[in-house]
Amino acid sequence: MKPCPFCAIVEGNAGEVVYEDAAALAFLDHSPLAKGHCLLIPRAHVATIFEADAATLQALAVASKAVGTAIRDAMAADGLFVGQNNVVSQSVAHLHVHLVPRWRGDKLFSHGQMVWRRVRYRDDAERTGIAARIRAEIG
Repeated sequence: MKPCPFCAIVEGNAGEVVYEDAAALAFLDHSPLAKGHCLLIPRAHVATIFEADAATLQALAVASKAVGTAIRDAMAADGLFVGQNNVVSQSVAHLHVHLVPRWRGDKLFSHGQMVWRRVRYRDDAERTGIAARIRAEIG
C-alpha cells in the first residue's frame, strides 16, 4: 500500500500549510481550481466521510469557516465554494474539503455543471505569497 501523501503533509514533509490546529490542517492545493484553493484535512487518517467520527466532522466544519473566511479575505473573493468528494473523483484517499475562492463571473460552474479547469501559480514566490496572505488573515 502506498503512503498517504496527505499524511506526509501532516508529518511536515511537504505542502504549503496555511492553517493547523489539534484536529485539522489546511494547505494550498497543488493543482488549484483558483489561486488560493486550499484543502482542509483531518490530522488523523480517515479515508472518506463514511469512516469519520462526529468529532472529526465537527472539527472540519469549524475549521472550514475559519479557513474559508481567511481565503475569501486574503484573495478579495466574492464568496467560497466548499466541496467534498468521496470515492468518486477523490484522487487521494484521505478525507479532504476543497475551499475554493469564488468571484462573480469566474465560470467555475457552466450551465449548472462544475468545470474542473485548473490554474497554475506563476512561480513559487506567488504560491508562498498567497499562502502567507491566507495565514495572516487567520491570525
